[in-house]
Amino acid sequence: MDGQSLSGRTARLGKRLGAGTGAAGGAVNAVALLLPEGGETGTGRTSPVATLTARSLAAGLARAGRRDGLTTHVLHFRCRGWNGDAAHPAQDAEWAVAEIVRRYGDVPLCLVGTGTGARAALLAAGHPAVNSVLGIAPWLPAGPAATPPDPVKQLVGRRVLLVHGTNDERVDPDLSYRYAERAKKINRDTCRFEVHSDGHGLHQHRSEVRSLAADFVLGSLFHRAYSRPVQDAMAAPPPLGLRMPLAAGFGATLRG
Repeated sequence: MDGQSLSGRTARLGKRLGAGTGAAGGAVNAVALLLPEGGETGTGRTSPVATLTARSLAAGLARAGRRDGLTTHVLHFRCRGWNGDAAHPAQDAEWAVAEIVRRYGDVPLCLVGTGTGARAALLAAGHPAVNSVLGIAPWLPAGPAATPPDPVKQLVGRRVLLVHGTNDERVDPDLSYRYAERAKKINRDTCRFEVHSDGHGLHQHRSEVRSLAADFVLGSLFHRAYSRPVQDAMAAPPPLGLRMPLAAGFGATLRG
């Protein structure tokens, strides 16, 4: 099934990973949709590097959740840019959520986005199938690019986790804090982690961020107990629960 066209192009879901694949593939009990990083403007294709990064995370989540029946897909956007009011990634994300429901039926869905993909994930969270959203270094602009500011009402009833490097020079981490602060007022199941001294790509603490992602995604989709840091962040009021430090070595023992 094709998404909405843009100069003859369509959005599409990438190859299915995890449950339901291969000769011994089991039932699909939940889905994680990965939305790659893009740019503020541009009608060219999404960067292959961004797509490969999203696919790597999708594969890791699929491995971690295979026994539970987790399937993952990467969304291939029609174009790399947000492009102002057109908000192309948000349109594509809405299409993808509907397509996942068409393919898999009534299963819970977690949206996992990076940069502009995280913004698209947050905006698409209002669909009844979505039970959680993970935003990695989310692009949440201020000023003319966000007038009025992005809504948060669609997050009610969802579990939401944002994670951001404190040294991000491409996307101001304070903007994701402000967004999380607004979201927390109407949805207590919202938290935010800070990766101290790391930049936009979170390369210095890649393993910790991926462990955090697995902990949150599997906990949300399969009603597992979160690790203690995530539990504490969800329970703590602002600012503590929205400025929770991601400890070095997180994930060496996820329940430790």
